[in-house]
Amino acid sequence: MSKTSQQNTTTDASGVSVIHTQAHSSGLQQVPQLVPVSPGGGGKAVPPSKQGKKNSFVDRNSDEYRQRRERNNMAVKKSRLKSKQKAQDTLQRVNQLKEENERLEAKIKLLTKELSVLKDLFLEHAHNFADNVQPVGTETTTTNPENSGQ
Repeated sequence: MSKTSQQNTTTDASGVSVIHTQAHSSGLQQVPQLVPVSPGGGGKAVPPSKQGKKNSFVDRNSDEYRQRRERNNMAVKKSRLKSKQKAQDTLQRVNQLKEENERLEAKIKLLTKELSVLKDLFLEHAHNFADNVQPVGTETTTTNPENSGQ
């Protein structure tokens, strides 16, 4: 089997060279390769919105320019206000959470004291109850004076 391949290089409108390779003897189809036009591959990627506007001169006195600047200035102002408001909301939330945390810690302290007091009362009562109860089988018999005469 002999392989013969043929290469065609074309440059598209965006300045990228495309190499098309065809292999005759193999049944495989090869994918075109994209190669930058400049040998160093340098250059900045340009977004599609800026591709057609590379060399256009902007007249700073035009109405269109002034409108764009004013819209941009309003957008920047709005963005900064929104950011400032978000920071204030976050600070307010932090303060609320700190207050709630202090309140909950005080409640924990109070409930811990209450638990300790109730536990001590329970243990004291249980101890007193154990002292007053007599073991089974050691019951004392008392004689009833009414029954002794019969």
